[in-house]
Amino acid sequence: MADTEHALALGKEARQFVRAHRNGVLSTLSKRLDGFPFGSVSPYVLDHSGNPVILISTLAEHTKNIDADPRVSLIVHPCAEDMQAAGRVTLVGRAERLPDKTAFGARYLRYLPQAEGYFAMHDFHFYRIVVEDVRYIGGFGKIHWIRPERYAPPPAPALAAAEDDILAHMNADHAHNLRAYCRHVHGVDVLDAAMIGIDCDGFDVRADGHVLRVDFPAEVHDPESARAALVELARQARAAAPV
Repeated sequence: MADTEHALALGKEARQFVRAHRNGVLSTLSKRLDGFPFGSVSPYVLDHSGNPVILISTLAEHTKNIDADPRVSLIVHPCAEDMQAAGRVTLVGRAERLPDKTAFGARYLRYLPQAEGYFAMHDFHFYRIVVEDVRYIGGFGKIHWIRPERYAPPPAPALAAAEDDILAHMNADHAHNLRAYCRHVHGVDVLDAAMIGIDCDGFDVRADGHVLRVDFPAEVHDPESARAALVELARQARAAAPV
């Protein structure tokens, strides 16, 4: 039991690390160069199953590679003064093209609005990387392989289905709470704050143009538990606010 709990905790750490970033290096197997690894920069947004979704053109070299062999990896690694000492996660899996471009479009563009021009082009499509293995390096000496079922978030279909409604409600009626969350969790005072995504682990706020991640202390699985977590966080923010 202890080993299982430890594995789940590591999987959640890796998942939260990936949630906190938006860019990675995509490695594909080159069709032109007979299988040599081919690296390219790739923005991504996670779906509600924890799989990264990328928006790529049929004209791009990495797309041609994926269409010939879907095996890929995506390394998420923030810039740091000592790159080897910093945390990083490599997601290994197979990329599959989403048949419906519009279904994921709203979520993707909330996180990456600068991609709107690419999204509008007919030759750009979404590909989902279905995670099959995870390499997590949390710092020096903290190195683990994590099975996909340990990395994957718990199923929360009701929360995923309610995401748009939750965002609309929070942004219309609770913008003051969103600003308070930014101050309480990140220590920053912002003028403009809008929730752009929510998941079982937490939520993201675009605050004065920057995306800030707020993790829940415990996983939520439906709109009711998400509401309770947001109400509690608002209470904590009020209690901690200077008089």
